[in-house]
Amino acid sequence: MFYWLAELFEFEGVWNLFRYLTFRSGGAVGTALLIGLIIGPKFINMLRVRQGKGQPIRDDGPQSHLAKAGTPTMGGLMMLTAIATSMLLWMDLSNLYVWACLIVLSGFGLVGFMDDYDKVRKRSHKGVSGKVRLLFEFLIAGVAVTLIVAEHGTGAGDLYIPFVNGPVINIGLWYIAFGAFVIVAFGNAVNLTDGLDGLATMPVIIASIAFMLIAYLVGNKVYSEYLGLPFILGAGDLAILCGAIVGAGLAFLWFNAPPAAVFMGDTGSLALGGTLGAIAVVAHHEFVLAIIGGLFVVEALSVIIQVFWFKRTGRRVFRMAPIHHHFEQLGWHETTVVIRFWIIAFVLALAGLSTLKLR
Repeated sequence: MFYWLAELFEFEGVWNLFRYLTFRSGGAVGTALLIGLIIGPKFINMLRVRQGKGQPIRDDGPQSHLAKAGTPTMGGLMMLTAIATSMLLWMDLSNLYVWACLIVLSGFGLVGFMDDYDKVRKRSHKGVSGKVRLLFEFLIAGVAVTLIVAEHGTGAGDLYIPFVNGPVINIGLWYIAFGAFVIVAFGNAVNLTDGLDGLATMPVIIASIAFMLIAYLVGNKVYSEYLGLPFILGAGDLAILCGAIVGAGLAFLWFNAPPAAVFMGDTGSLALGGTLGAIAVVAHHEFVLAIIGGLFVVEALSVIIQVFWFKRTGRRVFRMAPIHHHFEQLGWHETTVVIRFWIIAFVLALAGLSTLKLR
């Protein structure tokens, strides 16, 4: 909205800052952070009253988690409110990429809300059927990627990989299926990681900061040509969305820091992961996302390996999956697991960003 007003009334002087991408990105961080901190307490109280006993706790997990009984879930609604409001205030609303990402953010948030609501209503950690969830997620992601491909135009089906200058192959319309898979896979990977207080939030913030830089670079013709990155007109605006995620994530972490006053729930984790996936698809940095978000990838792989091996042999590879619970079962304190995983997420983000120059 601010960008539209600046263009409409031809702001000059200090007001001309509203046209600058960097200023609007910073504004999105501050706006989302402020909104999250303001609505947080009342929002948490509302959830606590409406949910009563809060999110069901798995009785087959670490026994220390039983002390968290009664903590409300669906805190992701607070984050999505802050992000969406910040987006509408600071982003160029004529940009189709903005609406594609907003479709994923709200659509995945709705799917997650349905799952969280089902868990609270049934008093069970089992929510909506996995097949039903995946069906809706792929439909939402498919619509978003179709919009992205239409906006990309020439080169929409190009695939880029780290350390290689230029596109490796063009897969044409198959890119819609590939992009949808990236969005759905990353959404669920973040969802699987969200099992300890603050565990998923900070890595999401770190990945968002990394993609804030990537979105800015690919949206700038000079920088993208210098670094050998694909130039995507309009992608730079997604740096503002990344900023909104950072601000909302910091606000949520204020209330989610151990001991958590609220859980993000599938409402937040699915939406945030899916949105990061959508940003990576727009920027043609899907494989770099797998490096920057490597922590989420490992968490998802640990579940896949555990299920596959148990069905084949009846034995477990890990004491418990996702892998963060494995380390808890080994005797690591929850805070130790969280902080060490944060460090890993930071290192992986640096590794992913280093690929921008190594082409």
